[in-house]
Amino acid sequence: MKRNNGKFKDLRIVDNFYQTSAFFPMPTILISTIDDEGRTTLGAYSLCFPYYIAGKDYYAMILECRNSSNTAQNLLKRGKCALNFLEDNYKDFKETVRLGFPGETSKEKMKNCPFKLEKGMAEGNDRPLIISSAFQVFECSWDDTLENAYEDKTRVNLLDGVEPPYRNFNGITSKFGCHFILKIDKILMKERFYNTIINGVKASGFPNVPVDYGYRDSTNFWYSRFKKPLKAPIPNVEQNSIDGVMYAANRTDPTIKFSKEACEMLVKVPRVFLKTVLNGCVKYAKEHNITYIDEKIMKDINDKRKKERK
Repeated sequence: MKRNNGKFKDLRIVDNFYQTSAFFPMPTILISTIDDEGRTTLGAYSLCFPYYIAGKDYYAMILECRNSSNTAQNLLKRGKCALNFLEDNYKDFKETVRLGFPGETSKEKMKNCPFKLEKGMAEGNDRPLIISSAFQVFECSWDDTLENAYEDKTRVNLLDGVEPPYRNFNGITSKFGCHFILKIDKILMKERFYNTIINGVKASGFPNVPVDYGYRDSTNFWYSRFKKPLKAPIPNVEQNSIDGVMYAANRTDPTIKFSKEACEMLVKVPRVFLKTVLNGCVKYAKEHNITYIDEKIMKDINDKRKKERK
């Protein structure tokens, strides 16, 4: 395939720029929420991305949507949702496009919906059902404490637009817009793909993940079919020297010391992450009243990390 070596043109930026002024790959997600009658309803979204990924006391996604949508209204009122990721299937994609088109009530949209629903695993009886055929599901709760967004719960059912004030990143953010910081309570995954992540990733173990490009003209939504994923090896990174690790380790905290054997277990940690790893070791040591980290303690720390990943 030839690369496009033509000249760049200055394209006008307009509303929904990610669709109308760009080719922007996005996920295809069906979000389940609970409507005013207590039933699970589904809405299609692509503007849903990882938000808090490390260093916080929880992990989160961010959802961007119209504040008048059924999903936004249900989240403002009840604060619970599930992000359902579907594999590449043209029939399912057509149904996703239908569920994403505005104007119908939740009851009208769900009348002939073909997706089978089941109960998830997150705690609470106020959770929406999840899609049985999804390859993975994030069960989430809206963190309405950020920016005091809980105050927006009183500004519901304003389907023709909401007047100021607006929030910057969580809650009602404009006359027609809404952002939700969604705390991830559970990640559910079908066994085949679960085993791929736990036992080692291979191309044959990937789900058939479609990529959505959104509304592109006056008649169609567009997406790309899944193909076998390709891999490129991670560049060889020069190992830390044992002397360098020991120097950094024994200066991380004056009350905690590391043995040479313990430091040898950290020489393959990329330098950019070494300080973070050492701080984690010190935290573990203080929690267990340890002042000297030897090889045995380092193994305990590594075992704890492995358990947390699982």
